[in-house]
Amino acid sequence: MNRFRRGAAALLLAVTLPLPLTAAGTAVAAPAPPAAHTSPLSASAAQTRLELPRPTGPYAVGRDTLPLTDTHRRDPWVPSAGPRELMASMYYPARPGAGSARAPYMAPEEARLLLEGIKHADALPPEQLAATRAHARTGARPIGGKHPLVVLSPGFTLNRATLSLLSEELASRGYVVALLDHAHESFGTVFPGGRTLTCVACDTVNKAPEKAQRKLLAKVATGRAADISFVIDTLTAAPGRHHAPAWRHSAMIDPKRIGAAGHSIGGNGAASAMAADQRIRAGVNMDGTFFAPVPRSGLDGRPFLMFGALSGHAPGDEDTTWLRDWRRLDGWKRWLTVRDAGHFTFIDLPVLGAQLGVTDPTAPISGKRSGEITRDYVSAFFEQQLRGIPRTLLDGPSTANPEVIFQKP
Repeated sequence: MNRFRRGAAALLLAVTLPLPLTAAGTAVAAPAPPAAHTSPLSASAAQTRLELPRPTGPYAVGRDTLPLTDTHRRDPWVPSAGPRELMASMYYPARPGAGSARAPYMAPEEARLLLEGIKHADALPPEQLAATRAHARTGARPIGGKHPLVVLSPGFTLNRATLSLLSEELASRGYVVALLDHAHESFGTVFPGGRTLTCVACDTVNKAPEKAQRKLLAKVATGRAADISFVIDTLTAAPGRHHAPAWRHSAMIDPKRIGAAGHSIGGNGAASAMAADQRIRAGVNMDGTFFAPVPRSGLDGRPFLMFGALSGHAPGDEDTTWLRDWRRLDGWKRWLTVRDAGHFTFIDLPVLGAQLGVTDPTAPISGKRSGEITRDYVSAFFEQQLRGIPRTLLDGPSTANPEVIFQKP
C-alpha cells in the first residue's frame, strides 16, 4: 500500500479520510476501513466534549471571520460562479478576558459534509464535531503594536478548521494568522448567508485521465498561491479615501514580516506563493507533495521548512518531489520527518480522535504528541525566521523530541 493510501487513514475516528491521490497524482479509491472501526462511538465517547489543546503563548486569542472576493480572477473550478471567493478565519493576539464568546470550531453543515465526505456520517454526530471547544474568542480586543502575519492553507478536501490548533498557537505567541478556505476545494465551506460550496475541484481531479491529474493538482497549488498573495494584498493595503481596510484590525499587521504555511496541497501552495511573491519571507510545507515545483533558481535565499512523515518523506522514499525541491532550495532550510506519523499528523484530526479513544494503527504516534510536535516546530521556525529569535530546536535532534529526524541528504 503506497504512502497516500496509508496517509488516507483518518486519525479522526480511525477511519479513512479520502485524500484520493498517489504520489504520482493518480486518483485512488479510498480503502474500506475495517468493520470494527466503522461502528458508532461508544456511549462514553459519544458524550465526550472535544477540545483543542490550550495555546502555550502569553496572549489570549481573538478570531474574526472574513469573506473575501478577488474580483480580478474568476473561480477556476466553476467559472460561471463569478469571481474567486475565499473564507478567512483571522486569528490575532488579544487582551486577556476580552471577547464576548468562544469562537465556534466549524459550522454544523461543514461538519456534516466532512463526515459524509469520509463516508462515516453515522459514526459521529456532526454537532459533536462542530461543537469542538476552541480557545479563540469573537470580539476580542487586540493587543497593541505591529505583528507578523502567517497565511495558512489546509489540505485538499479539508475545511480550514483542521488547522485551528496551529492557528490558535501562533496567535497566542503574537502572530496574526489568516487561515483560509478556498472555494470549491473542501468537502464543504459555509459562506455568509448560509450559502455552502462543496468540492467541485475534488470531482474534477478524480474524473480526469491519469496523465492530467498531476497538472490539475499543480493548478490547485498555483491557484492557492494566487489566493495567498491576494489575501496579503487585501490585509496590508493602506486604507484609501473611498474604502475601508479589508479587516478591521489590519493595522496590527507588519507587512515586512509575512510567512506562509500549509498542509498537503496547502504546503505546496505556500511554496508556490513564495516563488511568486517576494513579500513572503518564510514558508512551511507540512507533508505535501510538490506538484507545482520549486523553481530551479530557488526562492531567492528565503528560508523554507519541509516537515513531514518519515514514512513517505524520507530521502529516497516514494515522493521524489521532496528530494528534487530540497536541492533547489537556496536559503536556510530544514527537512524534518516524524517517526510513526501519517499524512494527518500535522493537523487537528489526530488530537480530536485521541479524545474519542481512537487512533490510526498505520500512524501510531499519539494525538497528544502530534499536536505538540507540530505546534513546537512550526512556531519555532516562524519565531526564528520572522522575528529573528534563534531557536535551538531547529539546530538538530532533541532528546525531548526523539520522534523528529533531521534529514541531511
